Amino acid sequence: MFLGEAPAGDEARAAFHDDREADGYISNHTRLWCWRPDLRQAFLELRTGVMSSSALTDRDFAILVTATASARGDSYCSLAWGSRLAELSDDETAAQVILGEPAPALERDAALADWARSVVRDPNATTPADVARLRDLGFGDREIFEATAFIAFRLALCVVNDALGAAPDKQLADAAPTAVREAVDYGRRPSRTPSAP
Repeated sequence: MFLGEAPAGDEARAAFHDDREADGYISNHTRLWCWRPDLRQAFLELRTGVMSSSALTDRDFAILVTATASARGDSYCSLAWGSRLAELSDDETAAQVILGEPAPALERDAALADWARSVVRDPNATTPADVARLRDLGFGDREIFEATAFIAFRLALCVVNDALGAAPDKQLADAAPTAVREAVDYGRRPSRTPSAP
């Protein structure tokens, strides 16, 4: 990372503890975001709030993040959420979403991935027909709004991580399915040494 270690404090120690409990190591993005642990916590609460009160499924959210991160060229979130999508679907589908290829998934999945890519690449180019496609597949206006807001929130996270040099953790890359790891050929390369426990 381009910044040094954030000052130790109760919020940072709590974040590090949570990482160790969940993953066995302190992730690079947590170290970075501990420069403002209050912002990190606010983002986590915002994400949890959207996800817990939405009719969108865990798979829907995994598709949205994976397509958003790959369209943005963010390797960190592509590896993390591509792996999550592989768990919720299969390795090949996750890799195809990362690569922006037509995946043998449900039409619903393809529509969400296409929407995410459109929002990332040129939000001014979206059309009523794009929204109508989502409606035709059963998404209500609230879900379409939530999906779009979620894409924007994820973009903000990706931009901070990428601009300040947060490389994907070696452990994250090593744990990713081979198809996912091979599809992520952009962005910052994973760290060569494991992140500290």
